[in-house]
Amino acid sequence: MNVLSLEHVTKRFRRDERPAVADVSFAVEQAHFTALVGESGSGKTTLLRIIAGLEVPDEGRVLIREQPVFDGRVNQPPEKRGVGLVFQNHALFPHLDVAGNIGFGLARQTRRQRKRAIDRMLELVGLEGYDKRFPHELSGGERQRVALARALAPQPAIILLDEPFSNLDASLRHRVRDEVRSILREVGATALFVTHDTKDALSVADQVVVLREGVVQQVGAPQEIYHAPGNRYVAAFFGACNFLPLSAFGSLHQARARCLIGPRNGIGIASPVGLWIRPEDIEMVPPAQALAHGGLEGEVKQVTFCGEYREVLVRGRLRNGVHTDIIVYRDHGGAVTPGETVGLLPRLRPVKVRPVN
Repeated sequence: MNVLSLEHVTKRFRRDERPAVADVSFAVEQAHFTALVGESGSGKTTLLRIIAGLEVPDEGRVLIREQPVFDGRVNQPPEKRGVGLVFQNHALFPHLDVAGNIGFGLARQTRRQRKRAIDRMLELVGLEGYDKRFPHELSGGERQRVALARALAPQPAIILLDEPFSNLDASLRHRVRDEVRSILREVGATALFVTHDTKDALSVADQVVVLREGVVQQVGAPQEIYHAPGNRYVAAFFGACNFLPLSAFGSLHQARARCLIGPRNGIGIASPVGLWIRPEDIEMVPPAQALAHGGLEGEVKQVTFCGEYREVLVRGRLRNGVHTDIIVYRDHGGAVTPGETVGLLPRLRPVKVRPVN
């Protein structure tokens, strides 16, 4: 079942400007995590506010648990939508202790029910014994867990997280990210979180929605988004990526990579299509071996030490006489120096992809 569905949602803040979000459609399945990722100004937070009921779209429908909460005739207020919000700055009440913050949305429960729910949340987020502490007495990671507990306490249909890890130090964010994911998995929560950090999106989410200037660029599993980007923007946004036209290869039957979707006829060497290949999916081999298997050869222009790998910039010589720069990630198993001639072969990596509508 889809816990959240957006259908052709559009929002304009001014009539004479482009929409903040334009014709956005996607769904979030039960107990799944979806990451809404994009640059600043891409419309991520606007969409989150529309889902929560804090903004009213101009067009489209929003459904939660397959019931419309906005469709032009219905516009349910935030408190009736069954959503839990975790803000970027945690938004804890400074005058309330931890128990008071977690229990804030449980006012309709009896005192016993409320205490039981608070104790359960404290145990879930690993903060037993912290109930009497105030927000200023907590670390950034602890405040994040309190904010998550407060959002989970009323048992909402979906948890919405707005840049939940951006205010944390780099050394802390990975641990807190893993803790949040573990907590949400444990309770079987459905979550949608906004982030501009591609590593957060790829490591936490079951599904990634990529936005650019309010328009959805691609929706898919993290592996699909990374290894089978739908366009040039998605390819570049998720890290270094090489584009090799089919004209780079000697003949199609010699190439080691093949496309599993798309038109079956009409593609030839001269077609303006090619392969998106991540730097780690290119193998560096002797030139003769590469040419014998339909690969490329080129000259090493630069070698950069990057800790766990080396980034090698190769000026590749394509079969049509054109030169192009190709980035290759290479481990520390063998030396390579600028000026050296090397061969390049794409590694075969099967990726399940869905047709683009």
